[in-house]
Formats: sequence, C-alpha cells, structure tokens
Amino acid sequence: MSKPALRLTLVLLAAAGLGACQQKAAAPPPVVAAAPAPLVLPQGSGCGPAIARTQAVVDSDVVTGNLNKPVGDRFSADLGHAASACAAGREGEALGLLAAAKKRYGYP
Repeated sequence: MSKPALRLTLVLLAAAGLGACQQKAAAPPPVVAAAPAPLVLPQGSGCGPAIARTQAVVDSDVVTGNLNKPVGDRFSADLGHAASACAAGREGEALGLLAAAKKRYGYP
C-alpha cells in the first residue's frame, strides 16, 4: 500500500472511531423538594387542644410520607371519636380514647 493510501486509510479509521464515540447527555439538575411548612401545634390544656395537637401531628406525618394515608385516615377517625366525647363534656373518656389511639398507632 502506498503512503498516501495508508494515510487515507488511517484518517478514515480515525474518523470512524471518533464517529462511533457517543457523548453522554448532561445529567438533569437534581430535584429539590420544598421544605414542609413548620408544624404549628394548638396550645392550651384539656382534651380539645390535646386531640387537636395529635391531629396536627398525624396530618403532618401523612403529608411528609411518614405515615401512609389509609393509616392516617383510621387514626383521624379514632381521634374524631375522642373529639366527640370531648365536645360532649366527657373529658376523661376523651383523654382515654386519645391515649388508646396514640398507643394503637405507636405515637407517644
């Protein structure tokens, strides 16, 4: 093979090799989740604020994914029973229902 033919062959092989290279696409920018709003707990004493505080924590845990929605719904229903007892003036019963619900779902 002559020198010009050899050069042409080498150039073509080099070009073919470069053409076969694939550049990787740039990675998309990372997705940054917005921070959840700070949890504001109801203040006060008695069964009403205690139940409301627990409900606020449950709602926050569902939003953040720390508690799945079906479990959060059941917990909220139990808290609703406690809230009904509280509204009817049965504070002892309401606090007992609250304590039982928190224990059932593993909340302190």
